[in-house]
Amino acid sequence: MDFVKKHYEKILLGAVLLGLVGALLFMLYFIPSDRDRQSQISQGMVHPKVTPLPPQDLTRQTNVVNRLQSPYTLDFLTTNKVFNPVQWQKAPDGHLIKIASGNEVGVGALAVAKITPLCLLLSLDSVTTNEFGARFVISVERQAAPLPGQRGKRQHYASVGDKNEAFAVVGMSGSLDDPAQLKLNLQLTDTGEKATLTRDQPFRRVDGYAADLKYDPEGKKWTGLRVNADLRFYNDDYIIVAIDQDSVILLAKSNQKKTTKYCSP
Repeated sequence: MDFVKKHYEKILLGAVLLGLVGALLFMLYFIPSDRDRQSQISQGMVHPKVTPLPPQDLTRQTNVVNRLQSPYTLDFLTTNKVFNPVQWQKAPDGHLIKIASGNEVGVGALAVAKITPLCLLLSLDSVTTNEFGARFVISVERQAAPLPGQRGKRQHYASVGDKNEAFAVVGMSGSLDDPAQLKLNLQLTDTGEKATLTRDQPFRRVDGYAADLKYDPEGKKWTGLRVNADLRFYNDDYIIVAIDQDSVILLAKSNQKKTTKYCSP
């Protein structure tokens, strides 16, 4: 007992060392065994023996995809008026007018079909001679005159130095015996403009324009309209305030709004 009491610490340490050596020897056996067991478990999880699933029926999905590739279209524009997103308006003759851009009726649908120049025309019609000298017959046509009675052709008899409300004969050149070579020099009374006349070459000056208009929704047409002419369409009254060589300006009497319409090509 005295030996144990004197050397118990060494004995205890030796027992611990023997236990550690035993544990190490046990681990040499346990580790390979545990590795084999874990390998068997993992192989059984990765490659389970299961029954294959039957093929899935995708007929419904395939039919949907096929329908999407060739969709069914519905025409709600031309075949009916219930679901139509645009406005329709009935014309005086009963047919329907589709209002898509806003220019199908009203001043937007008015068209300028033709614009005609209105000219001042002077022509040398004939020459007569007597004991007092040469007398020239000169025709004057004022197509742009405000009154219809002033627009026809009027003949004036004049000699060199004579003046009237239309022109003054300021000179001549050529021979009276050869009317083809005769040339008259005129000065217009209204503007002082110089003009030259021969038998084959009359004088022409554009003084204004006349327009032909049409309004297809009501089947209306106007020809030869001039400035200050009145016209009525789409339940509104308009007046022409200006006509140019390629456009017409209209004034709406209801709201004093001006609209420029260009001649159709």
